[in-house]
Amino acid sequence: MENLDDLLRNDEKVYVTVFEKRTAEGKLTPLYFVWEDNVRYKIDEVGEVRRAASTKAGGVGIRYNVRVGDKWNYMWLEDSKDGDRWFMERK
Repeated sequence: MENLDDLLRNDEKVYVTVFEKRTAEGKLTPLYFVWEDNVRYKIDEVGEVRRAASTKAGGVGIRYNVRVGDKWNYMWLEDSKDGDRWFMERK
């Protein structure tokens, strides 16, 4: 029988460290993120920003469509009782 930690683990969701800019008005722009390999990736462009769910990894938050190089990916700012955390879906 699997233990509770194994059942709750989601291999599709990766929590990432994000370096961000916030304006005095409260607008947030992600600048870089650190992936599981501890490499920092520069976000070259931010596209659509809206509240959405991750159907692959689970979770809800503000979804940012970000471009790194020539690839577009989603990242979420997930609101939780322990504070906001950034996550991305594992490919």
